[in-house]
Amino acid sequence: MGVAYDAQQPRPAPSAATTGSTPLTMYVQPPTLDEIRQAACGLVDIVRPTPLIPLHRYQGASDILLKTEIHQAVHSFKIRGVWHAVASLDAQRREAGVSTVSAGNTAQALAWSARRFGVQARALMPDSAPSSKIEAVRAYGAEPVLVPVEELFRYLREHLWAHEPYAFIHPWIDRDVLIGHGSIGLEIYQEVPDVETVLIPVGGGGLLGGAASALKALRPGVRIVAVEPEGCPSLARSLDAGAPVSVPCNTICDGVAVPFITDEMFPLLEQLVDRVALVSEEDVRAAVRRLAIGNKILTEPSGALATAAALAIPEPERGRSVCVVSGGNMDASTFAEILTAKQTQ
Repeated sequence: MGVAYDAQQPRPAPSAATTGSTPLTMYVQPPTLDEIRQAACGLVDIVRPTPLIPLHRYQGASDILLKTEIHQAVHSFKIRGVWHAVASLDAQRREAGVSTVSAGNTAQALAWSARRFGVQARALMPDSAPSSKIEAVRAYGAEPVLVPVEELFRYLREHLWAHEPYAFIHPWIDRDVLIGHGSIGLEIYQEVPDVETVLIPVGGGGLLGGAASALKALRPGVRIVAVEPEGCPSLARSLDAGAPVSVPCNTICDGVAVPFITDEMFPLLEQLVDRVALVSEEDVRAAVRRLAIGNKILTEPSGALATAAALAIPEPERGRSVCVVSGGNMDASTFAEILTAKQTQ
């Protein structure tokens, strides 16, 4: 694992940008603490506050705590932001139905939320998504629309979602999504107000933008480490370049396999992130095994990213740390392959 970026000072975000054929695009403004606290109140009957669990160690106490979002209704953190966004819609707009773009976890959260509101839902998903995630979306009552991954990202890049007949819940740039995700930061601070480092997996940046906004507001000195797989370092390369760039993606971490950071999200993430950690596929697999065997926690590879990064950063560099274990939706065959691989090493 390597460090791709260390921010020296926060950078102010411009107010707008024009990119290619895309019209004037407003940058996402950080959620405020008041907005996040209000959202947390609205999530009381939907989200369970997940406790911080020490990472299992065979000798001595662990300085690494796990924020286990796998215990939410759809087994990932996504329910926080997606529910808040759907609940915040005008009732008439929501009645038209809701839609999103997703590798699987956002789609499940949207389907679950739509069923609670009694409205239709659909999700554009890559045809390479794990079958367990596709079937879960159907089981929650939504329609998965499977397309090649290139088509899915074109849909997002070109803002084709703006023409949706359904109310579109963007997984990253929708402020209501970020506000809901900010409740994770509130809970971390409430349980460990002296936390020194929080490690957060990043794909499009919705989780990072929400949770880190809350944490920085409550504890400005906290270190935010964004964690990506080495095979898809879109944020790291964008920060290196000082602007959003695209990268090739080849990783087992399907939940964060986003090959670009949007123009709308980049300034916010640039402000919030103190460090980016890149994790190898081998270290991700080892973290999945360690969480399963030591903590009895089943997490998908994307959900194990933060733990893998924390284990690779010396304790004096990070201090008391919290890792967001973001999701636990994984095909049984993939999980079995990861566990079995340990026996042959």
